[in-house]
Formats: sequence, structure tokens, C-alpha cells
Amino acid sequence: METLQATFFLFVFVPLVNPAPPLQQESLQLYEYDTDVSMGSLTQQDYEMQSKDIRKDGTNVSLDTSLILQSDDSQLDVPPTKDTNLPTCLLCVCLSGSVYCEEIDIEAVPPLPKETAYLYARFNKIKRIAASDFADITTLRRIDFSGNRIEEIEDGAFSKLLLLEELSLAENRLVKLPVLPPKLTSLNANQNRIKSRGIKANAFKKLTNLAYLYLGHNALESVPLNLPESLRILHLQYNNITSITDDTFCKSNNTRYIRTRMDEIRMEGNPIVLAKHVNAFSCLRMLPVGTYY
Repeated sequence: METLQATFFLFVFVPLVNPAPPLQQESLQLYEYDTDVSMGSLTQQDYEMQSKDIRKDGTNVSLDTSLILQSDDSQLDVPPTKDTNLPTCLLCVCLSGSVYCEEIDIEAVPPLPKETAYLYARFNKIKRIAASDFADITTLRRIDFSGNRIEEIEDGAFSKLLLLEELSLAENRLVKLPVLPPKLTSLNANQNRIKSRGIKANAFKKLTNLAYLYLGHNALESVPLNLPESLRILHLQYNNITSITDDTFCKSNNTRYIRTRMDEIRMEGNPIVLAKHVNAFSCLRMLPVGTYY
């Protein structure tokens, strides 16, 4: 009897019970469907955007390409920056107030940083020095233009450099000396074409700190006048000096006068016999180097 009841229950009630829907699976399918729809709409939108070409001069240019072209055009319209100091320090070496412009074949003095104290511009092709080259550079203490082709130096190019102590113009083509700054201690003008008329009578008179004067291998006919008392080294070798007076180094009216600071005078290679001018050296502690017979 119990068996019949159980059988009857299965046939009557079980068909009435529907299986529960697979909520998790359906939810997953719904999520995937929504994703597909959104991705599909984005794909379609991107496709439409990419398919929108801009027609320019009969050529289809994509939107991205047009943006790139516009960006390039805007960059071309920007003017280049101008920095007067930057080119010099790219061409030369700028280091702690020193500028090294050696053997780079420059033909003019480059613009210098305002704090420049030492300029080395040796072995270049500079032909002329203008007064404006150092107009704003008041901190210069040493300038070296050795081994250039300098023929002309404008008046005032160095005279306003009140801190300048050392100046080298050796191995150039100068025929005269420029006006020199007042605090100069060393001047090297060896191996030029300087003649006596190219040095003013009072060129050195006010240079009370001048200790080293190099004028060898030039075309001087006489020893420069009014040499300062501060002078220690004087090089005049290999010029065309033919005469010396008693006042060239000494003072003819003062037999007790002694040049205490003069240590060296070189006059070899000149067409002069020094032994004929004994009184010209009476105030010196040692005789000049040169020909005595």
C-alpha cells in the first residue's frame, strides 16, 4: 500500500514542479551579451571615426594624420630662441670664468659671458680686434691672442679693461701697439711687425705695474722710450736696433741712479755693438745679452 502511495505521489506532483532557472549561468550570459553590445557599438563608432577622412588638395588624409600635420605646422611657426652666450660656450670651453677658444679657426672675437676673467683664443684666424669686443666685459684679467692673424686693434679695445694684468699678442701681424690698460703687468708682443714709430713715446710711462715686456722678433729701430721703473724683464732680441742713448735705461743727469728691479735685458740679434755704449748700462746690475764686439 505504501508503495502505491509513493508511486502515485511521483506521477502527480513531480511534473508540477518546474526546474529552477540557471540564474548564475543566465546572468553570465546576460553580462557577456551586454559586453558584446557595448564593444560592438564602440567598434562601430571607431570605424566611423576612422572612416571620416579630411579631403585636402584632392588627397584623403585621415583625422590622425591631419592632427599630426597641424602639430608640425605649429612647431615650424615657433621662432628659434636666441641666447648670445650659448653659442660661444658650445664652440669654446667655458669653465669658472675662463673661456678657452683655442685652435677652432674663428675669425673674430666671440661674444663672451659677462663674468669672463680669462680668455684664451690662441691659434685661430682672428684678423681684427674691435673696441666693442670687450665693451661689456670689465672682469677680464688675462687675454691671450697668440698665433692669430691680427693686423689691427682699434683704439680703446684694451684701455678700458681696468683689471687686465696679462696681455699676449705674440705671433701676429701687428705694426703698432694699441693703447694699453693701466694695471698691465705683462705684455707679450713677440714675433710681430712692430716698428718704432708704431709705439707711442709714452706708451709705457704710466704702466707702473709693468714687469714683463716682450718685443722680440719685430722691426724696432730703437729701444722704446720711458720704460717704467717696475720693469724686470725686457726682451728686444732680433730687431733692427742700431743705437742706444745714455737715457735709454739710465738717467744721464743722475750718476747714482740704479735700476734695482731690472733683472734681464735681451738684445742679441740686433745690428748694434753694445760695447760702444758703455754709459748706457751704468745703472744696471747686469749687462744686457747681446753683441759686444
